[in-house]
Amino acid sequence: MVKSLAFLLAAVVTGVFSAIPAAAQGYPSKPVRIITANSPGGTSDIFVRALGDELQKRWGQPVIIENRSGGGMNIAGRACADASNDGYTICILPNETLTLNQFTYKSIPFDPAKDFDAITNAFINTQVLVVSAALNVGSLEELAALSKAKPGTLSYSALAIPMQITMEKWKQKTGADLVHVPSRGGGDIVTGLLTGTAPVAIVGLPNFITHIRSGAVKALAVDSETRSALFPDVPTLSELGFPNLAPVYFGFVAPAGTPKPIIEKLHAEISRIGNEPSFRQKRLIDIGIQPVFDTPEQFARYLEQQRTNAERLIRESGFQAR
Repeated sequence: MVKSLAFLLAAVVTGVFSAIPAAAQGYPSKPVRIITANSPGGTSDIFVRALGDELQKRWGQPVIIENRSGGGMNIAGRACADASNDGYTICILPNETLTLNQFTYKSIPFDPAKDFDAITNAFINTQVLVVSAALNVGSLEELAALSKAKPGTLSYSALAIPMQITMEKWKQKTGADLVHVPSRGGGDIVTGLLTGTAPVAIVGLPNFITHIRSGAVKALAVDSETRSALFPDVPTLSELGFPNLAPVYFGFVAPAGTPKPIIEKLHAEISRIGNEPSFRQKRLIDIGIQPVFDTPEQFARYLEQQRTNAERLIRESGFQAR
């Protein structure tokens, strides 16, 4: 009797675990939803729609992109955390949602360390410090001098808090006199810079490539570790004495508890498309984005490191949680 029960138990356990890989082999068998924290037309939205088209071709199943922008990127975080963990909802979320907001808000409606399973870090979005050509400045030194000559009249925009902190540290070091103007998105920042209402900005490079090339704006620095291949004459912030405090990245995660075989399959499919030469060149490199596509384990470790870094950064900056 005991042997029979033991055999039955073993059979049940074996059946449960063998069912998971079987489910992954048949995955997906229905539409897959991808939540993005960007509004339509944003960097991750454009990228994930192109990726979704390729996934749909491979899977033979619809891939539905759902924009959950706003709320400081917390709306998308909550939507992702609350979704079913069956593999039919995955999310592409930025550093604000995954590692930063827990330290810049008094409370957020999800736990970034517990509510998500890492799939892969898709890319790092290079930030560029640009000024309106109408200012007629060609370096950070000239910008600082102009701002001091016209105190309280120049304003700047920065979407990412680390970039705002970088600008504030630069102001402290140089005595520059610029006022930060909050903005709702990259489109608003482009408009503000081109119209002169906020003639200085530090924001994702893809937003300004055409404007830099046309001469409407001047790029003064990028936040990447090395100079951008698109604009090799533009120095990095590190070269100018302002190291990159926190990279702006966009990574794929799934609701916590998503079966590991499905996570592995998602990683394999996403990284295969992302590393395909023509897709990689057109959708990432040509618009100033640095591809990553690391493993789930590597991305999980990266997230831990970035949370530690974010906590230190916010504490040292004196930034007050909202």
